[in-house]
Amino acid sequence: MKNFIEISDSEEEQVDKIKKWWDANGKQIIAGAVIGLAGVFGWNSYVDYQDNQALNARTLYLSYASDSANVGAYDKLIKDHPSSSYADQGTLLMVKYLFDAGNYSLALDAIKPLMTRENSVIASTAILRAASLHLELGQHEEALSVLNIENVEGFSGLFFNLTGDVYLDLGNIEEAKKNYALAIENITENSSLTQLIQIKLDDLS
Repeated sequence: MKNFIEISDSEEEQVDKIKKWWDANGKQIIAGAVIGLAGVFGWNSYVDYQDNQALNARTLYLSYASDSANVGAYDKLIKDHPSSSYADQGTLLMVKYLFDAGNYSLALDAIKPLMTRENSVIASTAILRAASLHLELGQHEEALSVLNIENVEGFSGLFFNLTGDVYLDLGNIEEAKKNYALAIENITENSSLTQLIQIKLDDLS
């Protein structure tokens, strides 16, 4: 774009320069403004769409959370919003419902895809539930294999605790005690879970 007018001694010369400058640059200014506004409106529309999608996903999740029999809400959540965090939360909820009903194999099939999620909270929660399901099914080696995961920062105490439960179920008291002690070291001191694990550890002493 050409440089703007310079100060002139003559008012008429200034007006003439303004006209010439506008003739040379006016179309570019208007085009730039239109493109800029289009970008703003386009972005706002995209944000509105994303907000609506998130709201719809949340509504479906809450519908399923409030009524486990509302499988239609869960199916629609998975179909319409597969990449939403609410879809993963809905699956975790469904797995809980299946676990409570004793449908361990179905629950295990449903939880497996979540174990490799990039979201560490979702993935770690899924791994813990999968290990619990393997334990309920008497699949001790599978449970220990699932729990043998590195980089579970923030969840290591829960992993050690469940690993202790698996070893306890196998009758391996020393390994159970070892993992319970590690769990206590990695869980917030004086929490209710720490107290519960300490009780289990004391019972084995």
